[in-house]
Amino acid sequence: MPIVDLDGIPTRYETVGEGPALLMFSPGGFDSTLENWTSFGRYRDLGFVDALSSAYTCVVFDRRESGRSGGRLERLTWERYVEQAIGLIDHLGLDRVHTMGGCVGCSTAAALAVAAPERVRSMVLFSPAGGPQYRMGQHRRFTQHLAFVAEHGMQAVVDLARSTTAGFSKDPRVGPWAAPLRTDDTFAATFAGTDPVRYEHVVTGTVRGLFDRDTVPGVEPEDLMVLDVPALIVPGQDSSHAPSAARYLEECLPVHDYWDVPVVEQTPETAPARILAFLQEH
Repeated sequence: MPIVDLDGIPTRYETVGEGPALLMFSPGGFDSTLENWTSFGRYRDLGFVDALSSAYTCVVFDRRESGRSGGRLERLTWERYVEQAIGLIDHLGLDRVHTMGGCVGCSTAAALAVAAPERVRSMVLFSPAGGPQYRMGQHRRFTQHLAFVAEHGMQAVVDLARSTTAGFSKDPRVGPWAAPLRTDDTFAATFAGTDPVRYEHVVTGTVRGLFDRDTVPGVEPEDLMVLDVPALIVPGQDSSHAPSAARYLEECLPVHDYWDVPVVEQTPETAPARILAFLQEH
C-alpha cells in the first residue's frame, strides 16, 4: 500500500473501487487502521468497503499514530486529525469528497466538515462514539498510562510497546503513540529521551482537549448548527457509542437523515444499502 508524507507524517492509505471519492475515517479509537473497516468488531461483518466500492472510490487510511502511519510527539487534537485528512485529499487531487466515519471516526468527519465545508459533499456518521461513559473511559485510560510512565519511565513504554501488539485501547500502558514506537526507531529514541514532566503536559493536554464533553467530542454545537453539509446519522447502542451521542448530532445538524433503527437491524443487507441510497442523493 502507498505511504505519503503529509506535513512530515507518513500516512498509509489505499483506494478501492471507482467513482466519486468517499474518504473513510476508521473506527478503533487510537488504533484507527484502514484494516478496521474489514476486521474490527461489527464492521467485519457489515462489509462496507466491498459494498460501497461498487459505486464509489473508497479512500481508507491509517490515522496518524495508528497502524503503519507515523506520528509526532505533540498534543493531539481534532484539528491535527483534520490536517491529515486534508493533506491526503490534496495529495489525491480531490476537490470535494463524501466522507464516512465509524465510531470515533465520526468526530474527525464532523470536524473536517466544520473546518472545510467546501471540501465535503456529504458525511455518513455511523455509530458515533460518545456519551458520559465513553468520556470517563478515555480519561481513565490516559490516567493509567501516566501512572505507568511515573513508575517505570519513558524507556519502559518503548520496551513494552515493542514487546506486544496490543494498542492503547487494549493496554493503556503503551500509550497513544504505541504504533510509531514500533515502526520508527528515530521516533522511539526521541520518545525515550523526552522529559517525563514535559510528556505529562502533552498527555494531559491531549485528553482534556480531545474528550471534553459527555457527548460526541470534536466540534462545538454552534458550529454544527450552521453547517450545511448533509449528514446520515446511524446510532450505536452501547457504553462507548451511546444513543444519546447520535441524538445530539441529530439535534445539532440542520441537514440530516436519522436512520432510526436499533443496532440489531443494522445488518450487512440493510446498512450498506441505506448508506448507498443516502450517498446517491448527494
